[in-house]
Amino acid sequence: MPSFRRSRRVGFSALVGIPALVAVAVLFTVAINLLMIHDARPFVVKEAGQAPSAPVAIVLGAGFLPDGTSSPMLADRLDEALALLRAGKVKTLLLTGDGRPQDDQVTVMRTYLVDRGVPVSDLLLDRAGLDTRESMLRASEVFHVKTALVPTQGFHLARAVYLARASGIKATGVPAKFRSYRGTLATMREWAARVKAFLQVHL
Repeated sequence: MPSFRRSRRVGFSALVGIPALVAVAVLFTVAINLLMIHDARPFVVKEAGQAPSAPVAIVLGAGFLPDGTSSPMLADRLDEALALLRAGKVKTLLLTGDGRPQDDQVTVMRTYLVDRGVPVSDLLLDRAGLDTRESMLRASEVFHVKTALVPTQGFHLARAVYLARASGIKATGVPAKFRSYRGTLATMREWAARVKAFLQVHL
């Protein structure tokens, strides 16, 4: 009989503990997201015209279509980078992403820009930027970028700027506003990605 009571107590404690752990996880996620957005906000402009000049724009990779052309999200980043280049805000575009043969984002990005008249001499290619953290670290350590503009979607700006600055780059985020990417799933994924980014920097 005592063992039965003990098992009931253990089971009750577990049931009470699970909601508490979920609540802690939710609070941690919210806190990290608010912190990252707060820290990045001073370094994000509302439109390209407000951006300072910089030697380079870091263009982060994204998925592409089965026919080897840019996805809308990737095209938006590239179009914003192209606009910055043509406006004289930057002199060079660092294209960074997955360069493996089965997922060669960088070649897709290069082709997109060259087809629109960008000289190859204005492009730097980083085929080992497998995620935003790795892209920013390599921009700093391999390509010696000290100051940069980062053109990307609004939902991605806080994380991209936070990771760039954590890597020693004086980065300014520039929103690519050509399409809207709002949605519950996209928001949830970005919230989780910000937590991952925070842990990558601080662990």
